[in-house]
Amino acid sequence: MHFSIPETEVRSGDNGSTYVAYNIHVNGVLHCRVRYSQLLGLHEQIKKEYGSNVVPNFPPKKIFTLTPAEVEQRREQLEKYMQAVRQHPLLGASDLFNSFLRKAQQETQQIPTEEAALDICLCSGPKLTVHILTSDQTEDVLEAVGTKLDLPDDLVGYFSLFLVHEGVDGSLTFVRKLQEFELPYVSITSLQSSEFHIVLRKSYWDMAYDQDVMDNRVGLNLLYAQTVSDIERGWILVNKDQQRQLKSLQEKGSKKEFIHLAQTLKYYGYIKFDPCITDFPEKGCQVIVSAGNNELNFHVKLPNEQMKEGSFKVTRMRCWRVTSSQVPVTNGTTNPCGSAKCDVKLELAFEYLMSKDRLQWVTITSQQAIMMSICLQSMVDELMVKKSGGSIKKVLKKRQESLHRADSQQAVKSPPLLESPDPNREQIVKLSTKLNSVSLRGISTSNSTNDISSNDFHGNYAFEGIGDDDL
Repeated sequence: MHFSIPETEVRSGDNGSTYVAYNIHVNGVLHCRVRYSQLLGLHEQIKKEYGSNVVPNFPPKKIFTLTPAEVEQRREQLEKYMQAVRQHPLLGASDLFNSFLRKAQQETQQIPTEEAALDICLCSGPKLTVHILTSDQTEDVLEAVGTKLDLPDDLVGYFSLFLVHEGVDGSLTFVRKLQEFELPYVSITSLQSSEFHIVLRKSYWDMAYDQDVMDNRVGLNLLYAQTVSDIERGWILVNKDQQRQLKSLQEKGSKKEFIHLAQTLKYYGYIKFDPCITDFPEKGCQVIVSAGNNELNFHVKLPNEQMKEGSFKVTRMRCWRVTSSQVPVTNGTTNPCGSAKCDVKLELAFEYLMSKDRLQWVTITSQQAIMMSICLQSMVDELMVKKSGGSIKKVLKKRQESLHRADSQQAVKSPPLLESPDPNREQIVKLSTKLNSVSLRGISTSNSTNDISSNDFHGNYAFEGIGDDDL
């Protein structure tokens, strides 16, 4: 998640006085407005709970009214503070921090706590309506959905809630996975658009976990519906012969066999992103990125109109970062964002081991850069569970029993993000913190069609991914 405070507002208080509000954005979208005093209160609580040596530096109080320059300085300091707290492996996952953000979100949107109906879209098309409180957090809503579907508690964690945008042509753009610091009802209501929906979808990548889900009738139906939907949307590649086989199984009602066949098809279980821009293998190339099977898959259109395909394995990414910047959208002018309407430009860049002893940065410019980053992180989490000999069932059960316990040894924590001096506030996720014991041995030239090889892009980019034996 990319936290920023790109702007401030002068607002009126209840007693008629004015104050400066700091607008906290998540992934470029306003999440909440808070006062300095509120953040100071959060800081004091965190310091009391975790100790002064753990808490990041907080901008000091000022006796006199702040000048515009001092307000800007404080905004920058508070932004760095929020990013540092969120990026900290203990503080960022704490209920103290997340409950503060949830409460602030609800107060900003001025939505009182009351019973409400929330529509959840299933991959099969129909909507499921759950009755919740407007103040219910993401995990509460997910559990309500599981109860309504009669999905066993030990399978609820195999699924997640995603915010998606539906285009006029019915296409789906995955905006983000709903997080623990937000209230789904407030998040969807604040968008004030019927084009946004909350969708239930499986949250794991390893198809070996499909069997756990398929052993249950409700789980089987959900996984079957998602598979059918992915095929219909063209996310899973199917030739004519395979299409005939799938149609036959569908007519027979053979859902398990249908899924088993689909598992053998290309891009099964992948999430497909909207067309965007990459600098690989050349700057300015159009690309369609898909995430799945522990990789990012590229379908690239080169400047000479040639189409190329290749994959980047997550086990060969040394680190990745998400960069946010503001771009004016005025008519051909170069006015700064302080005096013009701006869009947020997001980039995902990862450092990749192209061949032995040769690393290269690859950049993707996409409004779904954060979602891509979340996909990479969840892939790494699964790999670490597998490498440690752990069970996803145990991890999911632990998360359900104690979602916010920072000292949990079974829960997979996100790695720390490293602060960058770059003015665009790059966030860097170092895979060495997650895969520090994963060897990069056995790297050699390969003609595998699963990776970017001499058959794709250029011969200089020949490599192979790390296999299961290396994990």
